[in-house]
Amino acid sequence: MADTLTHRRVLHIALPVVISNATVPILGVVDTAVVGQLGQAAPIGAVGIGAIILTAIYWIFGFLRMGTSGLTAQAIGASDTAEVAALLSRSLMIGLVAGAAIIALQWPLFAGAFLVSPASAEVEILARQYMGVRVWSAPAAIALYGITGWLIAQERTGAVLGLQVLMNGMNIGLDLIFVLGFDWGVPGVAWATFLAEWSGLLFGLWLCRAAFAVTALRDWPRVFDRARLVNMGRVNSDIMIRSVLLQAVFVSFLFWGSDFGDVQLAANQILLQFLHVTAYALDGFAIAAEALVGQAMGRRDPGHLRRAALLTSGWGLAVSAALALAFFGAGPAIIDIMTTADPVRDVARVYLPYMVAAPLLGVAAWMLDGIFIGATRTTDMRNMMIVSAAVYFAAVIPLMAVFGNHGLWLALLLSFIVRGLTLGLRYPALERAAVQSG
Repeated sequence: MADTLTHRRVLHIALPVVISNATVPILGVVDTAVVGQLGQAAPIGAVGIGAIILTAIYWIFGFLRMGTSGLTAQAIGASDTAEVAALLSRSLMIGLVAGAAIIALQWPLFAGAFLVSPASAEVEILARQYMGVRVWSAPAAIALYGITGWLIAQERTGAVLGLQVLMNGMNIGLDLIFVLGFDWGVPGVAWATFLAEWSGLLFGLWLCRAAFAVTALRDWPRVFDRARLVNMGRVNSDIMIRSVLLQAVFVSFLFWGSDFGDVQLAANQILLQFLHVTAYALDGFAIAAEALVGQAMGRRDPGHLRRAALLTSGWGLAVSAALALAFFGAGPAIIDIMTTADPVRDVARVYLPYMVAAPLLGVAAWMLDGIFIGATRTTDMRNMMIVSAAVYFAAVIPLMAVFGNHGLWLALLLSFIVRGLTLGLRYPALERAAVQSG
């Protein structure tokens, strides 16, 4: 792996992730379209609710991707081949055990989910059929978080893209065969995902095959070393707390948005898709920061670390500026494509300037997240997320009282600014940590 940090190297890491992210919504569209051919509303709702519930449960373990990425990148930077292999073992075991726990606890988990989000009797029956099949691939789905993070740390994002394309392509093909060909209905969609996720795990293990030749992969005293497990647990728990708080901000945003009526709620939902596009686009460069900053931290090289942070952030800023311009110029047309309801179109246009500003105001938070994950300075990430969430919740109610839905958007953008500023203030300590580790 080359030591030189170049723009080409950053793009080599980032672009496959951006392309991979672009494939994610396609699967949801196909799932919906396939069950939509059954000619009934209930199957569409059942697949939608079932997928949301399982995704929310699996999302709890999303820390495994980020934590594995940062720790592995540092081990690579330190030329610690044995620890790189041991980290793969640890992440696979965490994923498989977590998935087995979800299978064992599926009944109370699903019951609790339907208490929080009740559905009609017909939709719930079909959704339970869907989840009852798909939950058996939970070990594969969560273990893949670890494999993905492990590959990212080695800058093998092309392999991550291949893995995503294989899983989504297989899922789509089996959807068509099982639902439209075999007439299996909603369970057919679940079986397609079940087979795609287990196949994805097998392919992921094949992509990691070089690690299986390293004896440290099966060096159980090292794999279960208490100090290393404690450090991995600390990193992962910090990321989980940060992610829960971030999710709480967005869930509360949707909740409070419903107070302004159906039209404004619908407009907010459409505009949030602009934020999703921004996140997907910047994610590639944040992931490049994870890999390159992590390797620099492992090498105990603050100069390398700073160049990695500047290069990736420069690309993140350029992409954010391009998105802001695109939203400014094409935003009204995008809104018109997303809805045919004229009242919703009109309201969405009123709030479109917030989407023009969001990429520029949020880029620091997105990029610094990647930088701090790579450096495994996750305590700072957690604490700054606590600060930004506290500012959001303190500001949102008085801002809404004065400015209505405008106040809701102002509070959300304020949370982005605060997270970026506070993480930026902690960045010098990150570089000092690289010096001190030497």
